[in-house]
Amino acid sequence: MRTLRAALAAVALAWAAVTGAPSAQAAHAYAQFGDIKYPPGFSHFDYVNPAAPKGGRISLVAPLIASSFDKYNPFTLKGTEPPGLEGLLFDTLLTGNMDEPATAYGLLAEDVDVATDGRSVTFRLNPKARFHNGDPVLARDVKHSFDQLTGPGAAPQYRAYFAPVKGATVLGERLVRFDFKEANRELPLIVGGLPVFSHKWGSKDGKPQPLDAIVTDYPIASGPYRIGKVDFGKEITYERDPAYWARDLNVRRGQFNFDRITYQLYKDNVAAFEAFKAGEFDFIQAFIAKDWARQYQGGKFASGELLKREWQHGNAVGFQGFIFNTRLAKFSDPRVRRAIGLAMDFEWMNRQLFYGAYTRVRGYFTGSEYEATGLPQGDELAVLQSLKARPPRAVLEQPVPQPPTTSPPGSLRANLRLARQLLAEAGWTYRDGALRNAKGEPFTIEFMDTSGSMGRVVNPYMRTLEKLGFQPSYRLIDYAVYEQRMRRFEFEVISSRTLGRLVPGSELTQYFRADLAKQDGSSNLGGVQDPVVDELLRRIDAAQSRPELAANVRALDRVLRHGYYAVPHWYSAVHRVAYRAHRFAQPQVVPRYYQPEGWALSTWWAAPAGK
Repeated sequence: MRTLRAALAAVALAWAAVTGAPSAQAAHAYAQFGDIKYPPGFSHFDYVNPAAPKGGRISLVAPLIASSFDKYNPFTLKGTEPPGLEGLLFDTLLTGNMDEPATAYGLLAEDVDVATDGRSVTFRLNPKARFHNGDPVLARDVKHSFDQLTGPGAAPQYRAYFAPVKGATVLGERLVRFDFKEANRELPLIVGGLPVFSHKWGSKDGKPQPLDAIVTDYPIASGPYRIGKVDFGKEITYERDPAYWARDLNVRRGQFNFDRITYQLYKDNVAAFEAFKAGEFDFIQAFIAKDWARQYQGGKFASGELLKREWQHGNAVGFQGFIFNTRLAKFSDPRVRRAIGLAMDFEWMNRQLFYGAYTRVRGYFTGSEYEATGLPQGDELAVLQSLKARPPRAVLEQPVPQPPTTSPPGSLRANLRLARQLLAEAGWTYRDGALRNAKGEPFTIEFMDTSGSMGRVVNPYMRTLEKLGFQPSYRLIDYAVYEQRMRRFEFEVISSRTLGRLVPGSELTQYFRADLAKQDGSSNLGGVQDPVVDELLRRIDAAQSRPELAANVRALDRVLRHGYYAVPHWYSAVHRVAYRAHRFAQPQVVPRYYQPEGWALSTWWAAPAGK
């Protein structure tokens, strides 16, 4: 799960689309939809300072509550890699940017050529590209990376991720072609995001080892940083490579300016925040509205030593919610899942817990052109009616489900009455002090968490569920155990968040394809197994225009929402970030599509006082 997110993050910005024009390419770039903004030979991206000085350091907390790490290989299922490893060490063939969706520019590849039939793409590698050991990056390394990531030693997400690709063929020392099973405008970007590593990484006596046999060998990669000082499992520092081969390349100019980037690991959010105030690290992103409102104030915030900022962004909303494990019989009925969702009072939570900071997530593509609304009509209706796997009548005849509300004229009491009705229809009735099925078994629900931050949400939610006769519990476990249980789908209900994309695509396969529901380590956490969903996923992959893509994604959103696979949470339109004043400088232009950590690490630099 974590490895897939890292892979997607490497090229996520390159896939998002803003126009309906046909795909475009030039020797130096490729766009899935729309025009290529920067011409050949452009100087730098608009949102960077090309004259940013190099030097200084920045330290930050791990973005996930990972209490330790035990490997330096981010591509395998077993174990936990340190934060930042893949993005800082591994270059890709193409790279996206933060102000222009739908387009990727050459990084390791200086030339990209898509076949006229769309069934292959050929990359010519930059002759200047070098691995950290000084070896040139060659086509054989690209093929080796692809073969390893699609082989049995890699995390299973990669095999699914690259499944539409037939294979990689070396055409010359610096020329490699990827062949596709069918034409798909996203595939040049997918293979363009391939993290490339040396065929020598982990080799023994000159022979390559299976990827999962490479554990603590330092990666032989080509990115802007190398692994520096390590307190194994607790802290890791990445050191900027002064001889980085792409330091003067236009897609890297003005970027990766810090000499040292350090990640600190802490047991929980409380310990991390206290360490931030004490000066142990410099930069933190807040995800809990209560903490942002009540803890990020006074003391060093009042004196100006620590700065508190809210930055607007144009990112897609994504999805966050309580995910049901539908592999379990008790969660297999959508009426049961809908009933559980009816018991959550978001409006009360937003007033009492979130300081009014959030908006309710409605579906999987909230606030975008891909969000289903009302009754299906137009192109979306045509898509649904043409499916070989027939969707339920409700999908075609009823408005798309909306999250329940307790705002007048709605009420929690009315929602619970409907929930009782749905549970009875599904065979669950209240008797002998509990909600029971025909066998007399009580309905228990375990909410599993690792950070403890969801406790204040789950506890009042559980009290409402108890009114329906459920027997809920909240289980807090160590992050390492949590990761292992997630990989084996050993949970009942979890809180999960997936970053949105401005143009949905192949990542949807990872989340919802049926055959991945039973594959350990996959990102189909909810266990979705629906032939209608699978057919829509195939159509999304094959979409040849933005309108065609939008119609199919809206249909998918509608089908998933009628399935009630999750209880939708909430979202914020701002990034909440705090950092040490006078230590860093930023470019004048703030990009539109970005995550704060990636923006800071790639475009900020050390101010004179921070050196």
